[in-house]
Amino acid sequence: MRVVIPNMITSGSVFCGVSSLILAAHGRFVPAALLICFASFFDLMDGRVARTLGGGSAFGEELDSLADAISFGVAPAFLIYCAFIGPGHGVWGPLGASVFALCGVLRLARFNVMHVPQGPFQGLPIPAGGLSLCALVFSGLPVTPLVAMSALVGVGLLMVSSVPYCNAKKLKKSNVNRPKFYGVITFVILCFAVLREKAMLVLAVVYIASGLLKFDISEWVMLSVDEENSANGKD
Repeated sequence: MRVVIPNMITSGSVFCGVSSLILAAHGRFVPAALLICFASFFDLMDGRVARTLGGGSAFGEELDSLADAISFGVAPAFLIYCAFIGPGHGVWGPLGASVFALCGVLRLARFNVMHVPQGPFQGLPIPAGGLSLCALVFSGLPVTPLVAMSALVGVGLLMVSSVPYCNAKKLKKSNVNRPKFYGVITFVILCFAVLREKAMLVLAVVYIASGLLKFDISEWVMLSVDEENSANGKD
């Protein structure tokens, strides 16, 4: 059961990704984007449950990558194509969607080979890439086909780039600067309270910009070594 439960959670991500594809094909764009968000919840929880139960396995890692390829690679690309591009723009729409999905798969393959869980991510993580595209759907902005294709290619290229992005997995209760951490949480809450449906797009832009500016949010939130030792009562 220690291995089965995390894999069942990962399977929930696959169900969300495939369901999103079906809804997008029928023009239900906001529900399709919501399912991709639900998939990110499953993606977040499967690893945590596996670590808690001690049920991590090579099979689970491969399943997780395949689920991510569907839910954060293929599903968001198809959603953006259906919502903003369509068949009226020739080969460019399918090409842009294919570039994003391909970059996502390459990003996952590179992560599996490098596998540096505690350092910064090299390139935009694929869940962040997929959610960034979903943010365009939630925003309600009049996105043109050219903007949509540019977003697909641009975000895709960021995933296979060497731009460093913060890795929140290294954050623990013992090494977090609480005022800074609560400040980040407050900023996120205020974004949703003030900007509403556009909040997710703003947060996606902030996260993407943080990597380009080489500002590691998780490093900023973490205590320094001296502060951590002091908090733990060490000399």
